[in-house]
Amino acid sequence: MVKRLEAGWWQRLAWVALSWVSLGFLMWVPFLYIGIRRNRASDWFAFGSFVLYEIVSMSWTEILPNQTNRAGLGLIVILTLITATLMLLFGEFDKKTPRQPAYAPAHPAPHPRPYGYPYGR
Repeated sequence: MVKRLEAGWWQRLAWVALSWVSLGFLMWVPFLYIGIRRNRASDWFAFGSFVLYEIVSMSWTEILPNQTNRAGLGLIVILTLITATLMLLFGEFDKKTPRQPAYAPAHPAPHPRPYGYPYGR
């Protein structure tokens, strides 16, 4: 059975806002939530890739010599934020399924009196 994880636009925007407001430091949190809820290999791969990004980018900022020009690192951070935003808005969550209208019962209810009985007793 395939697990679905439906989310409205407000929930999606809240996850994106968390990623942007934290400047990308908490970008892995929504993907951990999705991985736990749906438990698909692709979701865990997305979570792992963003955790790996955080580890590498934090290590890279410490290893690089103290330069005033770190435009390449800034470009990578912005591209990663845009990628996570697009994934959260359009890729990870399932669309809500429309509710089925209530239909009449398949068989009509039987009459209280047998058919053809002309007397009301």
